[in-house]
Amino acid sequence: MHPFLSSFRKTLPLLRRMRRKDDWTISIYGGHDLRALKPLPGIRKPVLTAAHVRDIPALFVADPFMVRTKERYWLFFEVLHATLRRGQIGVAMSRNGRDWEYCQIVLHEPFHLSYPLVFKWNDSWYMTPETAAQRQVRLYRAVDFPFRWEHAATLLEGDDYLDPTPFFYQDRWWLLVGTNISRNDTLRLYHAATLFGPWQEHPHSPIVQGDARSARPAGRVLDYGGRLIRLAQDCAQNYGRRVLGFEITELTPERYAERPFGSAALLEPGRSGWNECGMHTLDLHSTDEGTWIAYVDGYRRRLYLRPT
Repeated sequence: MHPFLSSFRKTLPLLRRMRRKDDWTISIYGGHDLRALKPLPGIRKPVLTAAHVRDIPALFVADPFMVRTKERYWLFFEVLHATLRRGQIGVAMSRNGRDWEYCQIVLHEPFHLSYPLVFKWNDSWYMTPETAAQRQVRLYRAVDFPFRWEHAATLLEGDDYLDPTPFFYQDRWWLLVGTNISRNDTLRLYHAATLFGPWQEHPHSPIVQGDARSARPAGRVLDYGGRLIRLAQDCAQNYGRRVLGFEITELTPERYAERPFGSAALLEPGRSGWNECGMHTLDLHSTDEGTWIAYVDGYRRRLYLRPT
């Protein structure tokens, strides 16, 4: 046999296993101005990748959400299982909010999980990960924070609810959630007197329809000096291209209004490197120094070998 043909036959099984993937990773931005966030100097970029995950085979990490306890910072995020091809929720720990150590997977289900928005209410920790594969919005409660969680309630069901984003404002709970997964162009709004509901859809919902540039949520709603800022993925050009801000100017059980927050995106992809193709989650926190620290994700496309 010709040497070239022999070499090709040996290489063919590897070529058949080659796949192109969106390689999502997590990094840290910051700055004095919410509208001028930049990568934090002196921080490796990115700070967390699939290579840091030790307890399952991982394809990528994405959707970071940070919370702080008295002595630790905890970062929750999606980990895409390389074999199962569905998301699970992992956590990393830090003592300063900048240097992170991966801990473990803390929540997995027989369906896809992502977007683990974590918050504290009445001395308990809760999480509303995306569970669109179940056509539900599910609420989880920590039974041993941050490592053990239980399903506490189902808030909504019957649609492919994307990136559920609850927040508390003027003595009511509110919930932003994307729908229409094929287009990422619809944003619905619900409200309830208590976290456990019952939830009802706002009369102005969907508050975004037919606009992939401003519909799908991209992080928790921010109280910015008394102004409510919601974050949206710009999916008009491609999924998760960049993050835009919108100021909610009116929010009552009867009325809703908003306007663009600034004239530019809050997050833009880089020209090369770890985030050259897009960025789609922004978790913002104020610091004791009066600046902002932001946990972000981004992706590039690369080839990988599918596990046998």
